[in-house]
Amino acid sequence: MTAPTTYAWEIEARDLRIKAGRRMAVDGVTLMMGRGVHGLLGPNGAGKTTLIRTLATVLRPASGNLVLLGGTDLRDVRRRVGYLPQEFGHYRRFTVREFVAYVAWLKEMPDRDVPSAVQRAIDRVGLADRADDKLKTLSGGMIRRVGIAQAIVNDPEVLLLDEPTAGLDPAQRVRFRELLTELGTDACVVVSTHLVEDVAAACTDVVLLSQGKLVFQGTPAQLAAAGTAEHAGDSPIERGYSAAIALPNRPGSW
Repeated sequence: MTAPTTYAWEIEARDLRIKAGRRMAVDGVTLMMGRGVHGLLGPNGAGKTTLIRTLATVLRPASGNLVLLGGTDLRDVRRRVGYLPQEFGHYRRFTVREFVAYVAWLKEMPDRDVPSAVQRAIDRVGLADRADDKLKTLSGGMIRRVGIAQAIVNDPEVLLLDEPTAGLDPAQRVRFRELLTELGTDACVVVSTHLVEDVAAACTDVVLLSQGKLVFQGTPAQLAAAGTAEHAGDSPIERGYSAAIALPNRPGSW
């Protein structure tokens, strides 16, 4: 689905502050994201999941301004967003097809479009041969792929994926990277992950959080160039990541 052109950015956040309990988990983040694949990196506790949940309209910001898809009403935004949370809940007695169709119904997709959209989403994650199996019979990696299928069934304009490769084997991760590249052609895809190499392989843009603050936004090549042999990591981008985390928490501190 081609996104409307009535706005400059699919995601626009200015001075965003978000609480997790009493703690300010995201503290003064300003960023803009358009079409393409954006990798969201950072150590544990950096605020990645809190930010993803806010972009998915699950959480409300404590302050600042967040505009999704040009500022349309919340119900319309939710129809046009796909979301895979870090902890993916599902109905074990549903089949793969039934569950993905259920999410399509929640997204208020037209009934006539649902069967073909469901089949396409299942095909894209490589589960066509398990489409009519119950979720309780699937492995953890397969369940994660069902989670990806439900997130893309509505051809979202904004796709939010929190640790999507958890449980996937190396071959499945490679296929997932290929799918990300395809999806990023027409959508704004945000992928939160601990796997820096996945970002290097699939993402056009990297957003790095540390202690709730934005410390880097740029291309994977720019992040890789920030590291030196003195920084921890087995590859240039891992060393760049280590360098960014070590710098003061302010954007543009290169």
